[in-house]
Amino acid sequence: MLSPHEFATLMLVRAAPDQIDPGRGELDTLLEHQLVALERPASGQQRLRLTRDGDAVLQAVAPRRWSEKPQGQG
Repeated sequence: MLSPHEFATLMLVRAAPDQIDPGRGELDTLLEHQLVALERPASGQQRLRLTRDGDAVLQAVAPRRWSEKPQGQG
């Protein structure tokens, strides 16, 4: 089970991945459980993204809220 802070971080990855401090302790747990992943595009800047499992967690908790991607995301 995720802590409230881990769940909030998961929501932040979904809504604003570029605004998350990569040093957040909650990211370790989310990465370990494969709910988020680190991408390394050609620019070299690491970027967080939700995995399918991470998206499924958000869908299970609030399906209407997370059914559409935020503006600007694929």
